[in-house]
Amino acid sequence: MATKERVGVVVSNKMEKTVVVAIENRSPHGKYGKILVKTKRYKAHDEENKCQEGDRVRIRETRPLSRTKRWTVAEILETTQK
Repeated sequence: MATKERVGVVVSNKMEKTVVVAIENRSPHGKYGKILVKTKRYKAHDEENKCQEGDRVRIRETRPLSRTKRWTVAEILETTQK
């Protein structure tokens, strides 16, 4: 079975070796057709603490690492220059 991958933006890096990644899902309303934006937040493992807020990252599903952490950062696609 293939592992799931998602691309999102880091919204928090305040925890040790963990980042919170927000993933947007845009889909039209079933009846009216208006585009709805739903945001889901995942906790992902960041071993070297390299991710900063605002970075675009690719996360990959993995075994459970803690009670809420089931994803790991596969790569950083874009970084924010602060």
